[in-house]
Amino acid sequence: MKRYKASICWIIAVFILSLSSLVFAQEDRKGCKDHPLLSRMQGYRIAVCRDREFDAEDFIDPATQQKVTIEGRKFHTEYSALKPFEGKYSRLQVSRNYTNAITKIGGIAYEKNPKDPSETSMKLIKDDKEIWAKLQFNFGANYLYLTIVEKQAMAQQVVADARFMAEGINTTGHVALYGIHFDFNKADVKPESEPALKEITILLQKDPRLKIYVVGHTDNAGGLDYNMKLSHQRAEAVVKELISKYKIAPDRLKAGGVGPLAPVASNDTEEGKAKNRRVELVKQ
Repeated sequence: MKRYKASICWIIAVFILSLSSLVFAQEDRKGCKDHPLLSRMQGYRIAVCRDREFDAEDFIDPATQQKVTIEGRKFHTEYSALKPFEGKYSRLQVSRNYTNAITKIGGIAYEKNPKDPSETSMKLIKDDKEIWAKLQFNFGANYLYLTIVEKQAMAQQVVADARFMAEGINTTGHVALYGIHFDFNKADVKPESEPALKEITILLQKDPRLKIYVVGHTDNAGGLDYNMKLSHQRAEAVVKELISKYKIAPDRLKAGGVGPLAPVASNDTEEGKAKNRRVELVKQ
């Protein structure tokens, strides 16, 4: 029986050693790097990393200690200690390094159980960007999970086709489009708008008598006069693109802009603002 127990213990020890040699290798995983907001502490390597263009994550709001769900670009990085199980750092020491770093640049932080943190939440608003971070622990402080979400609305990629546009115009006299894209505070139509512009062209080709207003809409960020001007400039840019590139007759199109005056959602959330930033086709 003693020999059997000794054998089991030996097998477990070999398994743990082999596991630690795999998990706690010396080099960063290929293609992985630290997020520019937060560097790592000495003695860690990147074992796993993921970068998703749009995803969601739950955080504890440092200001209210309430759970919130944040959507945007999501980075997940897992760090493993170069020399595991030596107890070089406590969880508190690691957590406090991160919270000090974030508060030094104007952010706020919250440690769940400050004596021995199991999760640390951080938030930073700077240069019109809202960034959330969460640090979690495993095997003491030998394995760290750092999740960062740069809050933003999803870039819509699926666009309405010509049939959908026609149904909207025939039913309500207008249709909202979310497939026409512009850079922030600019009126130049971006190349990824091409699928939506092609569908508008098909719509107009199928109904030669149809004439439309192209109407720009914005959220309420910034001054009213500025947004009125920007929305009109964006509508004019769409009209210009349809005439020059897609050969639509100029007398079938007319540009207009109403800025933030016709919202379809609340401007109190990023999701609502994204819905309000749109181009609409309105039947003349």
